[in-house]
Amino acid sequence: MLTLPISGEKLLTLIPQRAPIVLVSSLESYNENVLVSTFLVRADDMFVDGEKLSESGLLEHMAQSVALHTGYSYFLKGENAPMGYIGSMQNVEIRKLPTIGETVFSRIQIIQEFMGVTLVEIETKLDGEFIARARMKTVVAG
Repeated sequence: MLTLPISGEKLLTLIPQRAPIVLVSSLESYNENVLVSTFLVRADDMFVDGEKLSESGLLEHMAQSVALHTGYSYFLKGENAPMGYIGSMQNVEIRKLPTIGETVFSRIQIIQEFMGVTLVEIETKLDGEFIARARMKTVVAG
């Protein structure tokens, strides 16, 4: 068992993404139905546009948070993190984009999981303020 929070190289063992497309910085908390992740926006991130993380970067962070939940649950079973894909995004709302040096916190709530398909609701906050949400369906590659 890894001690939470998890970051750095240990975090990379839980997700299939690799640099330069890693948009999660830590796994803060986890249970079977809920995960909280963070992402520190850096100037060298490929999804930074000017001083801000792009909308697509924020959505990718949200998707990687789902992958982190899946990867950690597989880790707890003694299995490798699977590759997965975004099946769909619905009810996307982005109110604000974080800037370089800011850290966002995303909370994913598992709504339903069946045969490798996971439906989640994600809410992202910056300094405790709600900045984005989405409902996402992901599919584990089989």
